[in-house]
Amino acid sequence: MTTMVDVARRAGVSVATVSHVLNGTRPVRPGTRAAVLAAIDELGYTHNTLARSLVTSRTRSIGLAVSAISNPYFTEILQGVEAGALEAGYSLLIADPHDDPRHERKVVQLLHERRVDGMIVAPSAEPAEMVGYLARREVPAVFLDRLVGDGEGDGDDQAGHDQVCAENTGPVRHLVEHLADLGHTRIGLVAGLPGLSTTTERVQGYREGLRERGLEFAPELLAGGNSEAAGAQDATGRLLAAPEPPTAIITANNAMTIGALRALRERGLEVPRDIALACFDDFSWADLFAPRLTAIAQPGKEIGAAAVRLLLQRLEEPDRPPRTVRLPCTFVHRTSCGCPEPSPATLPAASPAAQERNRTP
Repeated sequence: MTTMVDVARRAGVSVATVSHVLNGTRPVRPGTRAAVLAAIDELGYTHNTLARSLVTSRTRSIGLAVSAISNPYFTEILQGVEAGALEAGYSLLIADPHDDPRHERKVVQLLHERRVDGMIVAPSAEPAEMVGYLARREVPAVFLDRLVGDGEGDGDDQAGHDQVCAENTGPVRHLVEHLADLGHTRIGLVAGLPGLSTTTERVQGYREGLRERGLEFAPELLAGGNSEAAGAQDATGRLLAAPEPPTAIITANNAMTIGALRALRERGLEVPRDIALACFDDFSWADLFAPRLTAIAQPGKEIGAAAVRLLLQRLEEPDRPPRTVRLPCTFVHRTSCGCPEPSPATLPAASPAAQERNRTP
């Protein structure tokens, strides 16, 4: 049977160097790393990770609990997590909590029982049981996309866990201001599932945008779509049934954009001739619609990669203060808002204090 010693001889390096390449315990020069990996392939060496885990109490595995893995946005996050984990020599165990608080708690427990070194979790709207389980057992964890607590810094509100997400408030405010600048005074919002931080922050951005442009908030122009296509279809119908319906609609995620488009098609309304449409969450086929969809693009892969970095830092420094990292979004200007499309542009930066707080790890 091929051993680590055989690999070291073939690559012309020490056994310790082979170990560092396999276990990611120390940086190795790219050329040396390539030689070790080539020797492993040539000799057919298989690393005994189980035996190592018995010695180190580490399995070099990460648990990932993310709902709606079929959603293009979460698929991007998964790609970022997977790439970051693979680069660091970790494997992934993936589970879908289905945005159900009770199932979420069970999923986290199952991942923990499989002895993952840490977890990355997109919390549900009611994450208390899950957060309590992780806290009581001191499981290293990072929350992504949806925040737990106020997400504004260190403290008990985060239950001692690191968090990473996209900016939400500013980008939605930008969409409202853009539509208002095009002359729209009746702007509707199809909001997400109540209780999610993303929903709260995007509604906040909507109201801030109205206020910035001197428009009065009208409760009948805010409808909950529960973060899903069917809910958004119903919500869009309610908006259009208002005595003074909106002339522009913002949808708060990509699934709800599909629902809104279905509702508009049912009523024979064309975008942007009859009504303008802009959405939070860009997706790969957004520019295939006619018209092409103006959208806020989230940095899904970067969020996933940042979550892995935060978790690895937590594993190395268990006692450091928790951090919340927010990444900027991109305004993708297409034609569904009713105007020509310039090149994509990153949204304006946050304040200097926010930049310091939200610095990517």
